Amino acid sequence: MQFIRHASTPGMRAACFPAADEDADAASLARAAALASVVAGSVAWTAPSAAARQTVAAIGQEARVVPALAEADCGRWRGLSYGQVAREEPDGLASWLSDPRSAPHGGESLAAHAERVADWLESVRAEPDMVVVCDAGTIRAALGHALELDPLCAARFDLAPLSFTELTVTKNGWRVAHVNRKVLF
Repeated sequence: MQFIRHASTPGMRAACFPAADEDADAASLARAAALASVVAGSVAWTAPSAAARQTVAAIGQEARVVPALAEADCGRWRGLSYGQVAREEPDGLASWLSDPRSAPHGGESLAAHAERVADWLESVRAEPDMVVVCDAGTIRAALGHALELDPLCAARFDLAPLSFTELTVTKNGWRVAHVNRKVLF
């Protein structure tokens, strides 16, 4: 199962909490088109965010939109910069960064997000060759499940836009083939 982090967005470049309705950058989508040959023949699944769906379209795939692949709901922090949240809600941000069950923003905790992604991942173990387009948090949650990491440890993975992360099913769980692999354009 290959995961592709969706094309970049203005919010990603500005270090903002994800907003599901934010469009991907045209230049990043143009680079995504070069991935079509890499994922040809795969069954495609996508997060419901605009940027993920636009990335799937750019790589020439029709994908099943799966709500379980959505990024964690950041509640009232959605679209705000990390810097702004740090200034305005330092205790809430500190809680969110240190307790995976915390959701000071009124949205979804990192632990709840990780559980949702793990449940979906286990439900598709028997699926054929798949490509999944989503944002970094969902890929980190999948890696955390595969490696039995808590959400705060899994958050340490660096994942660039349009990078590939691959998990393979094993008899007793998952194997990580690679993380954050970039395809040269």
